[in-house]
Amino acid sequence: MESLLNRLVEKNRELTHKGNVATYIPMLGRANPRELGICVLDIGDNKYVAGDYKQKFTIQSISKIISLMIALSDNGEEKVFNKVGMEPTGDPFNSIIKLETVYPSKPLNPMINAGAIVISSMIKGKDSNEKFHRLLEFIREISGNNSLNVDNEVYLSEKKTGDRNRAMAYFMKSQGVIEGDVEEVLDIYFKQCSIKVDCEDIANIGLFLANEGMLNKSNKQIISPHIARIIKTFMVTCGMYDESGEFAIKVGIPAKSGVGGGILASVPYRMGIGIYGPSLNKKGNSIGGYGLIKDLSTELDLSIF
Repeated sequence: MESLLNRLVEKNRELTHKGNVATYIPMLGRANPRELGICVLDIGDNKYVAGDYKQKFTIQSISKIISLMIALSDNGEEKVFNKVGMEPTGDPFNSIIKLETVYPSKPLNPMINAGAIVISSMIKGKDSNEKFHRLLEFIREISGNNSLNVDNEVYLSEKKTGDRNRAMAYFMKSQGVIEGDVEEVLDIYFKQCSIKVDCEDIANIGLFLANEGMLNKSNKQIISPHIARIIKTFMVTCGMYDESGEFAIKVGIPAKSGVGGGILASVPYRMGIGIYGPSLNKKGNSIGGYGLIKDLSTELDLSIF
């Protein structure tokens, strides 16, 4: 397996020249665009790695599946999906247009920024610090890494430049979609996006979802299999921004990307995959990572369809 992974990493590293690192969050612009790495963890506790798999990066939009797991556990489906829809969108992840043009004025799904901000507002706790601490402890548990924490420089960079997210949040507050203090909600969201991980961390989360919400090593059930299936369904329909349909056809694996360059993938009952490649295509997905997981899916026949 590792010889296969090494070959595919070097093949797809060539694609990184065709993309660009994210710069709208200034701290992300420091990443080396040529880096590409992968970690595969299977249900039998085998680990396979290649490339720059040890490189740390911020989780960014991959965190949206984490907050959704907690919000669903805290509130139940009916309450969550009364505030956020379930439908894919052909618009970019940071689009604001449909909040005003579609009635009711709720985000179309939890994987776009507007939806994820609403989901963060639904995490239970007495204040924003307690809510975020619950999220951080949760991701530490399901990743198997108790040292995970926020990259403070990226967090402050996101907070300083997050005007579009701020605009969406205040509009949703005016429509009654967001309850509570908008700045506190945004603080949770900016912090969750700034959690620093590596390929193995997100591969562990992918394996956790592949195992229906159960930790592979301890057999501890953390979320219900039903919630795990909801998360994986959103990953298929909305997880790769407005490239999700193409990704489902060409790769066929539930996956969630982030503009930090990460791709988390979950092959049901088989494996979790974590990929890092900060050079992004025009849709905001890792260009080398997309090619890498597409080739891996083809080689190992991983498509769920």
